[in-house]
Amino acid sequence: MGFRSPYSPGLSRRALLGRSGAGFGAVALHGLLAQEAALADRSANPYEVAPPPLTASAKRCIFLYMPGGPSHTDLFDPKPRLKAEAGKPLPFEKPRLERTKTGNLLPSPWEFVRRGQSGIEISELLPHVGSMADELCVIRSMVADNINHTGAALQMCTGEQAFSRPSLGSWLVYGLGTENQNLPGFVVVSPAAVFQGAQLWSSSFLPSAYQGTLVRDLNQPISNLVAPEGSLSDQRSRLDLLKSLNALHARSRRDNPQLEARIASFELAFRMQREAPEAFDLSLESPETRRLYGTGDPTTELFGKQCLLARRLVERGVRFVQLFDAPVNNAWDHHGGLRENLPKRCAAVDRPIAGLIRDLKARGLLDDTLVLWGGEFGRTPTAEGNNGREHHPFGFTMWMAGGGIRGGMVHGATDEYGWHSTVDRVHVHDLHATILRLMGFDHTRLTYRYGGRDYRLTDVFGSIVEPILRKV
Repeated sequence: MGFRSPYSPGLSRRALLGRSGAGFGAVALHGLLAQEAALADRSANPYEVAPPPLTASAKRCIFLYMPGGPSHTDLFDPKPRLKAEAGKPLPFEKPRLERTKTGNLLPSPWEFVRRGQSGIEISELLPHVGSMADELCVIRSMVADNINHTGAALQMCTGEQAFSRPSLGSWLVYGLGTENQNLPGFVVVSPAAVFQGAQLWSSSFLPSAYQGTLVRDLNQPISNLVAPEGSLSDQRSRLDLLKSLNALHARSRRDNPQLEARIASFELAFRMQREAPEAFDLSLESPETRRLYGTGDPTTELFGKQCLLARRLVERGVRFVQLFDAPVNNAWDHHGGLRENLPKRCAAVDRPIAGLIRDLKARGLLDDTLVLWGGEFGRTPTAEGNNGREHHPFGFTMWMAGGGIRGGMVHGATDEYGWHSTVDRVHVHDLHATILRLMGFDHTRLTYRYGGRDYRLTDVFGSIVEPILRKV
């Protein structure tokens, strides 16, 4: 295992960044020495900022993750045919990849409303998100490969459904570094545990500096931010002594990225003691801003705080923030109680999400901040029991906004019943390839060598979804 350039196998990040005017062969000739130098540089400062190799539309990303699988036919993919044939069997054979024998067709109990100048149809359950329709690109043709939460969530967050792989946020921080050296490059906010847990934000075989920093308690987001005793100058002296001892220890253990990353983490922790308390302090926001996110309302308080924190973090240079709507495990997993529980989940996130988009736009951040919404899959158009829906990876909806995405559009479609993705199919690998392109990468060249193989987020798959990209 060892450092490989995030831009091309075999070449150091520093060598490729300094390639202007030099032939490719000249760079390759010095690749080994440059790679060793880059390894030392990155280990000592894993968050060092590097410009992306391609023109980037987005500098940062916020992933609004709805664990459990939101129902596309109830929220973003209206199907009049379901209403016309309510209670009838699905008129074609279901895929063999099926968990339970769901029943007959179940139309949405809620109406859809055309929103904004674009006229995108969005459920009445999401009036605030609907008010931002002209900023959204609604992808109605998503597909995934796994029908269970474990594999599907892993694939959505890491690109791989069975094995440990680096998460999307880890790849981005590995490739780009982060603009604020005093805060983590990748922050995960999840009030409750979710299936798979840390695997969803793990750095896996990438250096540990690139894993997500988990925030559970919004009132005390990161433990030990205040030095237990003495001043910051005392803390600095202790850290300098520790750094000297670690340097002696490392002399006989050269080219050990994990050791170097651990040493670097002490430095980051010290810098965070100065800046993180302010970044995580939501009370510094104006009353108007807090109302925009719904933080004073018990219904929207929790996710409102998460969204407001996300804006504060990306505003301060954090590269990737992933929010889990997780007041309980897999909150959107509506096998039963659909009519009662889906409105509650929508009410909890609707106003905060719209507030986030509106606030980013007002502050001039939306143009280069990519916002992504969705879960690991959708729900069946057929009924589970009489008031629920099963897992459904064959066709579901996600949406994107900002960061170089064309707003006010719908991309792709499912069939008349919302079962299969039939028009402009978008696989999870295609979604990841598109996100990387927006952030300035060719997804086939953002690689890391591990176990004798060059790995990438999209494995050997993925195509950029060109029609949804804003043309400059």
